[in-house]
Amino acid sequence: MHKVSVRQHIIDRVMARRGRYHWFDRLDPARTALVVIDMQSTFCAPGAPAEVAGSRAIVPQINALTRQLRQRGVPIIWILHANSHLGEKSDWEIFFDNVVASEVRSRTIESLLPGRQQVWSELETAPNDLTLVKIRYSAMISGSSSLERVLRNLGVDTVLIAGTKTNVCCESTARDAMMLDFKVVMVEDCMAALSDEEHLATLETFIQQFGDVMTGAEVLQRLGAG
Repeated sequence: MHKVSVRQHIIDRVMARRGRYHWFDRLDPARTALVVIDMQSTFCAPGAPAEVAGSRAIVPQINALTRQLRQRGVPIIWILHANSHLGEKSDWEIFFDNVVASEVRSRTIESLLPGRQQVWSELETAPNDLTLVKIRYSAMISGSSSLERVLRNLGVDTVLIAGTKTNVCCESTARDAMMLDFKVVMVEDCMAALSDEEHLATLETFIQQFGDVMTGAEVLQRLGAG
């Protein structure tokens, strides 16, 4: 689990610019959804080709948060990553040709095949939860997933982001959600990156320009405010 939080000089900068730290004093349960990103074997399993060891450490916090959110009627949406392949060709060649090392390319391709993706076994799911598949870092860009349409149909205007990696798929999805006029909260103790430094860099950039950063406890407090 990460042992870092937004540093005081960033807090001071935010306060000087807008006079308050948090973007949102209250969150409406009827208009809020939790989006949990990439908590699947490719990233969570020990020895997996894209393992994020810290992802296993945030499982208790995610489970605690989802239990409370379901009681408040807040939808839980699990986002899983998958990519299709036809022979040697992928639906995301730029990624597999340049980001994935050749010696682990085949393992990564196999682990991300459509139809094999499931929410990590240690996470608690419920029948009313939704599960969507994305094919890019961001679940919000056109063609990646149906997340935006699902959120609009649910009447959601506020998105809570959890999962892994903080600085890749979580950040990409969160930034794009803000660009599409959603209110966004990064749930800092329910996200994992490969290092404290990468995790913190995302939080500190996000709180300044893109949306809020809260712990799960702070989220629950604001959902009950007013």
